[in-house]
Amino acid sequence: MATESKPPFPPFTQETARQKVKAAQAAWNTKNPELVQFAYTPDSIWRNRDTFLQGREAIVDFLRKKWAKERDYRLRKELFAFTDNKIAVQFWYEWRDETGQWWRTYGLEDWTFADNGLMKKRQMSGNDVKIQEDERWFKDGVDVDTVEISEKHW
Repeated sequence: MATESKPPFPPFTQETARQKVKAAQAAWNTKNPELVQFAYTPDSIWRNRDTFLQGREAIVDFLRKKWAKERDYRLRKELFAFTDNKIAVQFWYEWRDETGQWWRTYGLEDWTFADNGLMKKRQMSGNDVKIQEDERWFKDGVDVDTVEISEKHW
């Protein structure tokens, strides 16, 4: 049985908010929906672009489909802002589709946490941009946290 709490807990400091973001990045980069689901409350509410869902079962189903489509997925998340129990995240991830076309997805998420440190609400907005393989940032063997990301990359 999964634990029903996940430190760090709100209210967040800059350091604990950053820890939460990097823990999410690490979990999502496993591409294991069964693992990822336990960062969310059992009744967690999500908006992912134009998809609305609620609960862990729906989260697992959504993530299975996502990672079946988004091959070689590699993600980076960075803390954008935070308050007592909310965190805003900037993210970038790369993936290739079934034809071999590479994509980079840029976006923002806003997260709201329960007192037990589990996320009770996640909203994501993102845009997909076609890239060539030689434009990839997150190539095999590259630590996503070492890639310099600035406006010149957009």
